[in-house]
Amino acid sequence: MGSIFRSEGMTLCQLFLSSEAAYNCISELGEIGLVQFRDLNPDVNAFQRKFVHEVRRCDEMERKLRYLEKEMLKDDVQVLDNGENPEAPQPREMIDLEATFEKLENELREVNANAETLKRNSLELTELKHVLHTTQLFFEEQEAHSSLHLEQRDSEPNSSITQNLLPAEEGKGPVQLGFIAGVINRERMPMFERMLWRVCRGNVFVRQSEITQPLEDPVTGGAVHKTVFIIFFQGEQLKTKVKKICEGCRATMYPCPETNQERKEMGQGVKGRLDDLSTVLNQTTDHRHRVLAAAAKHLRTWFIKVKKIKAIYHTLNMLNLDVTNKCLIAECWIPNADLGLIQGALSKGTEKSGSSVQPILNRMQTNMKPPTFHRTNKFTAGFQSLIDAYGVASYREVNPALYTTTTFPFLFAVMFGDAGHGLIMLTFSAWMVLREKALIAAKMSGEIWNIFFGGRYIILLMSLFSIYTGIIYNDVFSKSFNVFGSSWHIRHNATVEDLKDWGELTLNPGSHEEYTGKPYPFGFDPMWQIAVNKIAFQNSYKMKISIIIGVIHMIFGIMLSVFNHVFFRNIVSIVFEFIPQMIFLISLFGYLCILVFHKWIHYGCGPTFDVANQERCAPSVLITFINMVLFKTDKVEHPCKLWMYPGQNIVQLVLIALGLICVPIMLFPKPIITHFQRKKRRQALQIVACTTGEEAGVSNAHESEEDEFSEIMIEQGIHTIEFVLGSVSHTASYLRLWALSLAHAQLSEVLWNMVMKIGLAQSSPLGSIMLYLIFAVWAVLTTSILVLMEGLSAFLHTLRLHWVEFQSKFYKGEGYAFAPLTFKHIISQKEEEA
Repeated sequence: MGSIFRSEGMTLCQLFLSSEAAYNCISELGEIGLVQFRDLNPDVNAFQRKFVHEVRRCDEMERKLRYLEKEMLKDDVQVLDNGENPEAPQPREMIDLEATFEKLENELREVNANAETLKRNSLELTELKHVLHTTQLFFEEQEAHSSLHLEQRDSEPNSSITQNLLPAEEGKGPVQLGFIAGVINRERMPMFERMLWRVCRGNVFVRQSEITQPLEDPVTGGAVHKTVFIIFFQGEQLKTKVKKICEGCRATMYPCPETNQERKEMGQGVKGRLDDLSTVLNQTTDHRHRVLAAAAKHLRTWFIKVKKIKAIYHTLNMLNLDVTNKCLIAECWIPNADLGLIQGALSKGTEKSGSSVQPILNRMQTNMKPPTFHRTNKFTAGFQSLIDAYGVASYREVNPALYTTTTFPFLFAVMFGDAGHGLIMLTFSAWMVLREKALIAAKMSGEIWNIFFGGRYIILLMSLFSIYTGIIYNDVFSKSFNVFGSSWHIRHNATVEDLKDWGELTLNPGSHEEYTGKPYPFGFDPMWQIAVNKIAFQNSYKMKISIIIGVIHMIFGIMLSVFNHVFFRNIVSIVFEFIPQMIFLISLFGYLCILVFHKWIHYGCGPTFDVANQERCAPSVLITFINMVLFKTDKVEHPCKLWMYPGQNIVQLVLIALGLICVPIMLFPKPIITHFQRKKRRQALQIVACTTGEEAGVSNAHESEEDEFSEIMIEQGIHTIEFVLGSVSHTASYLRLWALSLAHAQLSEVLWNMVMKIGLAQSSPLGSIMLYLIFAVWAVLTTSILVLMEGLSAFLHTLRLHWVEFQSKFYKGEGYAFAPLTFKHIISQKEEEA
């Protein structure tokens, strides 16, 4: 409780470690995670520090491990996680780790290089196989076509096909054609054809055939679609041009024999080589998988060891060496409550190193601002994160997170008051809470999921409070429940036909025939749910309740400020800041809340109230408050009274006078007193400096730069104006509790009437099917809009009420978080911050 109410007391310590024991001592401190080291070499370049070589070695080992991890992801090899937390290895073990990683990387790169070469050879042979097959089909088709049109054909089976490709012109011999065959990417084929047509001026003949099955790229492993082409030409000049175009378009050309027999023999040879390559490639893949599977068993442990070594050497680089190079000097922040634990860890580290020199831990006196450290558990961590998102508390300042655990879910529930929607949130949050160990072990990723899971206890409390306020509002999915019986009696002995013809219902508390005079035992009467004047009744109630809650919340914030003033012994702030602020807020807005309660109690309808206190004579509290500030009175009709109680005018004048007097009290005395206190302190320091023979101001550098009186006055003036004007704006800001509650209730009712009511109105046999489908639509809209979107809106408004309206009364948030050396983030697979 002490740590969550106020941050832990911190001590700046000086630590002397022997060179041989420093590594193990830092390792033990990292396991505890309660020591924040200061960088004693801020002006030294990172590449000039003593242990930079070791850090680079760790970076290189991390690179090799990430390479192994990437290769495992390619082969879908599961990394074993047994939850082991190995200790940081000794420095001499780094050599063995480096050798192991080097061996694995070289072996894996060699296997990958061999596999890539085999895949490239396999790809070339596969492409050649398709080229031979496509060329063979083309020439067979051409032979069949030529046999139908040519009167003479060569009877020799092995004669050149190209000699008979085109018939001889009259008076000339047969046309002699050459051809080039190859493979090109499918998407480049149109451009390739256009280039051939333009460069060769249409003097080439191109045939193409797409390879149906995609081929595997040997480098990336992705699927590539390719096309086989055959280009016929005449003459060496065209042949040269065609080859250059093929090279420019990144087409692969393959040698293709001109005779059928040679093509068949080459095809058989290619098939045999492909079978041999497939066998070797399978063996290579199996060997690669075995290497990765063996490394996967230790990969997580290796990562933890390397990151721990790196964190230790990074911390050692922040330490200073003495002149003998045998001792390392550190400065660190340590919680006061953990000094004994730190001493034990240092002794344990010294024993592990085998050193006979015990470390020395000295507490130092300093004027530096200590870090802020709050011990949290899994319940309070979420609420503390909400506060730290606004600003880390100043050292030993009152922590709002303790009170936020109650006020945050309550204010959220006031805006999100629906028991049905709260039940949906409760189901989800309870599932996360009950299965948190399994969900943590599953290591589910995703930014949105991490936010929800981290705030599971916040959502749990918000849902419980929402169910409570939903019962108060008697609102469950925009419907009400009649548990105790209504206090209203409308049309006794009414028939069904009467109810069908019944128009709008307006409830009148003054009617003795309708209202029994006994209030509903808990929450709103269910009859209000169907009344026409429901909104007018609930608006008045929720608006006044919002103001009352807001004023109480702000008064509580001002009361917390006195704990800061007392702790820091700031008597001036108690007398000239806390007391005037409390008087100002209570005399104006506290009085406004009292008027609300007075109106509720002394005005009403029925025989228990006299004529002057009937509902028609009830004054507007808002108008009364405005008239009070403007010193104005309104005329009232007989028999109503001008004042709500005797002596009201005198009381209001006194309260206004008190509020006005508080403004100069907050504005002037504190700056004047602060100025004289600092002047007196400066004079005392000058006297001490003169007696010791030092120059004035040298003994204390922080006191040498004093703020001028004008600056102090301006700062206090801004603070006073902000409080006075903020009291008005902040009070009005709490009306969002009423506005969002009204909007949520009305949106829920509209969704019910426009969606669910359609299904319930069906009377046909298909009505049950329609109701099933309509209920699904209604459930999706309810969850997505009313629970998620409206819940997020209410969450953000609640966050603003705490950050601005509540915390501005006592919370500065000018500290910096305690960032100790800890290995916990390494174990949870999070990167250690440098």
